[in-house]
Amino acid sequence: MFIEIEGACEQLENFLIRLNAEKPPRCSIQSLESTWLDAAGYKNFEIRPSESSGGKSTLVLPDIATCPDCLREIFDPKNRRHLYPFTNCTNCGPRFSIVELLPYDRASTAMKKFAMCPQCQTEYDDPRDRRFHAQPNACPDCGPQLQLWSATGEAIFGPNGSIPAAVSAIRRGKIVAVKGVGGFHLLADARNENAIQLLRERKHREEKPFALMFPSLESVKAVCEVSPLEERLLCSPEAPIVLLRQNKLAIRDPEFAIVTSVAPGNPNLGVMLPSNPLYHLLMAGLKFPVVATSGNLSDEPVYTDEREALERLGGIADLFLVHNRPIVRHVDDSIVRVVLDREMVLRRARGFAPLPVTLDSQLAALNSRPILAVGAHLKNSVALAVGKNIFISQHIGDLETEPANNAFRRVIADFVKLYDAKPQIVATDLHPDYLSTKFAGESGIPKQISVQHHIAHVLSCMAENEVVPPALGVSWDGTGYGTDGTIWGGEFFQIADMHIERIAHLRPFWLPGGDKAVREPRRPAIGLLYELFGDAAFEMSHLPPLRDISPIESSALKGMLHRKLNSPRTSSMGRLFDAVASLVNVRQQMRFEGQAAMELEFSLDGIETDEAYELRIADCGLRIEKPEMSLDWEPMLKSILADLDDCISVGKISAKFHNALAEAVVAVAKIVQEPRVVLSGGCFQNRYLTERVVQRLREENFQPYWHQRVPPNDGGIALGQVVAALREQA
Repeated sequence: MFIEIEGACEQLENFLIRLNAEKPPRCSIQSLESTWLDAAGYKNFEIRPSESSGGKSTLVLPDIATCPDCLREIFDPKNRRHLYPFTNCTNCGPRFSIVELLPYDRASTAMKKFAMCPQCQTEYDDPRDRRFHAQPNACPDCGPQLQLWSATGEAIFGPNGSIPAAVSAIRRGKIVAVKGVGGFHLLADARNENAIQLLRERKHREEKPFALMFPSLESVKAVCEVSPLEERLLCSPEAPIVLLRQNKLAIRDPEFAIVTSVAPGNPNLGVMLPSNPLYHLLMAGLKFPVVATSGNLSDEPVYTDEREALERLGGIADLFLVHNRPIVRHVDDSIVRVVLDREMVLRRARGFAPLPVTLDSQLAALNSRPILAVGAHLKNSVALAVGKNIFISQHIGDLETEPANNAFRRVIADFVKLYDAKPQIVATDLHPDYLSTKFAGESGIPKQISVQHHIAHVLSCMAENEVVPPALGVSWDGTGYGTDGTIWGGEFFQIADMHIERIAHLRPFWLPGGDKAVREPRRPAIGLLYELFGDAAFEMSHLPPLRDISPIESSALKGMLHRKLNSPRTSSMGRLFDAVASLVNVRQQMRFEGQAAMELEFSLDGIETDEAYELRIADCGLRIEKPEMSLDWEPMLKSILADLDDCISVGKISAKFHNALAEAVVAVAKIVQEPRVVLSGGCFQNRYLTERVVQRLREENFQPYWHQRVPPNDGGIALGQVVAALREQA
């Protein structure tokens, strides 16, 4: 943006001082350069049309939750926007989900077909008005309108009756698909067991927790424990889903009593407040919490078009609350939890995307060509580096289905178009069979750089925290393709200026059944036992992983392991979590990703101990000059089996296991003697583990770093891939 002002020197200097202090609430000034010019003789204030030529460096703001001023107007019977569900101003409303091209002008947004009425145009043109140049500005006379459709697509209510009819349907136990700002949600009464079970059956979502929307902060506090930081996040312009602990001891108002099937076996709830006027109006009518889950089928992106939603969700929703403002791109709800009194983004979408991570000066100097990073296979997001900025896309999801793969390709094309960039380098995961990797090979981009999955994790965390080498990187997650062709996931890296070296890892073990072992924790548990006891492991039928296994399956697994067929070796910390969860009989079959590890963490509730199993640091002797270290789980496994024989509680075993992992990080850090330790990977979504590791590192005078605004899971991989590509340019 260029501002030319004319006046006395004292006035101009005062303007520079006031500019930052008095900027609009959601405005961010990344840099400010001023030049003194000869007087031009300006007489009037003027905003000139944006220039369409030149590079596209403007930052696109995320979609922003309804501001207090607009909220007051919506519920003011005397205001001309009373009960209007598309009210917004310069300080709030849709941005990223409606912009088609830069610069961000109304003609380049989904609002271009809605001509402003004289009153809205006056607001838009008045520099003193809160809606001055608010591109989505509209009112009931000139803006988008609602309709309520039946499950067959018949319009049964117009703008005035749609919200009351939808409220009435939800109260009667119906499921309503609602077109929000960035896509559809499925809404159902969170107090109604029949409604929730019906939603689970129709959506084929057996146990995975549903997100909840509450009508007010006070209603959230009636159900959950809410810290000051969690309260700030709930009420923030980003308005994410916040993971909150259920308050089991509170005397609940029956009006807010959530049925257990919303989040079975989970002490936490994913909670959000209304983020746009339509949801504010719905929740004001309902006055109780509802499930507000993504409007999609399993492994597909959230739907944005009402006709597609009608076709794909027709077997799930009873009614469809739709509107005629197009959604340019899908944007899911972001998910955040508080760890160590800081926010940790677990899913980066609405409110956060596509704000960039700014490169440090050393890396920025290396970026002479646009770089596209295509991310991982699960929890995919992509990134585009232009100049000093790395723009990270909204959450795309798992690339397991054709619709998800199509969404992935659309997001890439969208980013390239939005920022008018022609990538010259594409960074991708090392795994040759990922759909994202295959896309890179077919993209025609001149240079392709493959980045090892866990190295990308560590570089992502370093970039977010502006950590420059040297550093010790700890990358723990489920699975990732290693440089040696095995499956990694429990890795330590020495990060230097010119090279990255794996210096330690979890002792490998077998995964009988390959991909099946990701869904069945008993399989990695059996792999551990076989590594330790050989064929004798299958005689331990008293242990939970083997207790209910059929003779046929037992024989098949034994044959796999004996002949090393479909039983890859892994150093995965995520699979070790699964194995321990199976051994203590927390979970043998998973209904959703990470379920076993989550339930192992939940079992810590009320347990306080510093006891830890031994996770021995051993020399695995793979190199002559400087052998890699191995975290040997053998003594820990033997101790767990002894504790099971002694009937030690699951919570106590879980605590000693988590503490052992923290001590292992400290032990490696002491050997390496690198002051800065970077923690990344999906395992560090675990609040207890992250807090314990950070606490112990600080006690031993190390400086730990962890994720905050970029996910520690695979949603942050693309950022790390960009950094790896830049390092290769050095």
